[in-house]
Amino acid sequence: MPVRLRKFIGTLLIIVLVVLYALVATTVASYRLAESAWYVHLVYFLFTGVLWIVPAMFIIRWMEGPARKKQS
Repeated sequence: MPVRLRKFIGTLLIIVLVVLYALVATTVASYRLAESAWYVHLVYFLFTGVLWIVPAMFIIRWMEGPARKKQS
């Protein structure tokens, strides 16, 4: 797969990941943490704010992988 195509697909995947992850994280917070104390919200959003980096890291690693050479 050409490097430019891989980076384009990876960029789209990261955008979709961030949008969906943010929607799910805030929905869970709205339904589960509505009556919780402020420090529970703080810990939850600190944790979920860092957790999205794990799947993004794998996407970025795939994007930056070595290009396969064409065999003649």
